[in-house]
Amino acid sequence: MRAETEMLDLILQTAKTLQVKAVAMSGSRTNPKAPKDEFQDYDVVYVVDDLDNMTSDLSWLGQFGKRIIEQEVAIEHRRLYLMPFEDGNRIDLTLCPKEHIKEWVESEADFTVLEDTKGLFESYSPSPKRFWMSPASETDFKNSCNEFWWVSAYVVKGICRNQLIYATDHLYGICQQELLKVMAWQVASDRGKVDIGKNYKYLFNYLPAEKKKEFSNLLDFSSKEKITQSLFATMQLFHREAQRLAQKLGFDYDKEVAEKMIEYAEERVKKFGNN
Repeated sequence: MRAETEMLDLILQTAKTLQVKAVAMSGSRTNPKAPKDEFQDYDVVYVVDDLDNMTSDLSWLGQFGKRIIEQEVAIEHRRLYLMPFEDGNRIDLTLCPKEHIKEWVESEADFTVLEDTKGLFESYSPSPKRFWMSPASETDFKNSCNEFWWVSAYVVKGICRNQLIYATDHLYGICQQELLKVMAWQVASDRGKVDIGKNYKYLFNYLPAEKKKEFSNLLDFSSKEKITQSLFATMQLFHREAQRLAQKLGFDYDKEVAEKMIEYAEERVKKFGNN
């Protein structure tokens, strides 16, 4: 696997060959707190004069190495090329016209300028707190609780109809995301603003090991029985954590709604879950 120094030299040398106007890097490699491992991508932007000219012949991408696969994504005025290489490295390369630098900057949590002889990035500052969690307001907390209990009924419906993809999507994609949010608010209530990372990836760095294990146990969706178990465990955990946060912050928490939704889920799954 090519070392970071070799990869960065290659990225800058390729930019020079292509007469790129500026180069910057974002992602975990610009975050000193991020754990260092072989899975860190090189999230790079090339600021260019003429996007159409750069993309008319992409054979120059081969200069980065032998790709296993490639994906091209159009984002507003930019083009993104996702490239994992045979040696294990990966570059996510954005081509951005110089007149649209602001779009790229606003899409990133943080970035480091690698080359900018024209000063194109001088007007822009990185925003490293994009993934920071602030303490909850009572309105935010109320909305989160409402969303959790409302969507839990969709999970129940999916289980009872044997629509397991539907059930899992709502359970993990919404209910468990609200649970993670409440847990992040608990951390923020003790520490103030905290960097939880994209998709809560740093959240459990702030919590006891048993909390991580407890949440991890919710993530088995391999069968209808496991999805059902995960739903009930998620509901109980959210109910517990939400009460703790409400008590800590002096917020109102509607225990009656929570208990009725748990009862509703149990009754419906018992009646229809074996269909």
